[in-house]
Amino acid sequence: MPFAQVVIGPPGSGKTTYCNGMYQFLNGMERKTTVVNLDPANETLPYPTGISILELISLEDTMENLQLGPNGGIIYCMEYLADNMDWLEEKLKACGEDYIVFDCPGQVELYTHNDAMKRILNRLEKIGYRLCCVHLVDSHYCTDAAKYISVLLLSLKTMLQLELPHVNVLSKVDLIETYGRLPMSLDFYTNVADLSFLQYHLNQDPFMARFQQLNEAMCDLIEDFGLVGFETLCIQDKESVTKVIRAIDKAGGYVFGGLEEANESILMTAMRAGSEWESTVHDVQERYMESDDPHEDLYKFAREYKDVMEQGEGDALTANLDSRIADESKDDDVHAEEAKKKVGFKLDP
Repeated sequence: MPFAQVVIGPPGSGKTTYCNGMYQFLNGMERKTTVVNLDPANETLPYPTGISILELISLEDTMENLQLGPNGGIIYCMEYLADNMDWLEEKLKACGEDYIVFDCPGQVELYTHNDAMKRILNRLEKIGYRLCCVHLVDSHYCTDAAKYISVLLLSLKTMLQLELPHVNVLSKVDLIETYGRLPMSLDFYTNVADLSFLQYHLNQDPFMARFQQLNEAMCDLIEDFGLVGFETLCIQDKESVTKVIRAIDKAGGYVFGGLEEANESILMTAMRAGSEWESTVHDVQERYMESDDPHEDLYKFAREYKDVMEQGEGDALTANLDSRIADESKDDDVHAEEAKKKVGFKLDP
């Protein structure tokens, strides 16, 4: 039973870079991987391709012969592939049980309105592939409330359209504040918990304030479905890539049917708690995002203390953590109290 990632996302989200990094990483961990290029506009690839749609049809020839523009040409190419899936099936037979990474086009209409991609994926499922969609979104969209909501709508529509196991990823998280500071902490954007907080920021823009009711309706729609959440990724960070692979393996079922020696047991996989994911988001924020707070390390200690206390194991850390906080705040007791209030508990045993 072969497994596969279907890598999708808007143009510029880093799909090809992701596929190249994933190819190197997975093969490095002895999971034999083949990358399949399904983007007819992608002629220069950084990774070795086992299969490429360019062997069947190219965007350049399509545009020239049919007098189509770039978007229309790509849609035609994907519809042509959907009508000629026997070609792709024959090519995939040579890959055997290899883990497949499909590098897909970036035109979002292929995943929201047109049915060509859905037909292709349905055919792959029928021949036995266990698919997981990996939807990459550039993390800098989080710096703009309106863009972030549009990304949420795109992710939701794609999930409903393709009807496959799905992992949404905020890519290039190491560059997340390139275009501005985040108005809220990173876990707000990964959890997609309470979008009402975004409405204040939207209403600060006179143009967006005119659409207040529409904004509220879109936020309510996203929250009512409750499907969208994000992983974070820096493709050059081994730990970050590992955590994304773990999420994909869970979603696609590879952890229950993978063959490499390092595969985790079903029990260990099932026992992983959400607290690990939450701590990961905090780690990412502290690593890649600037802080104006000189006592951020103190807050980090306090968060750590709270997480452990919630697991019922806090007694052993009480003395150690109190000492660390005392050292951090010995010249400023006010900030120590702020740290305690920020996480919502008292440090006194």
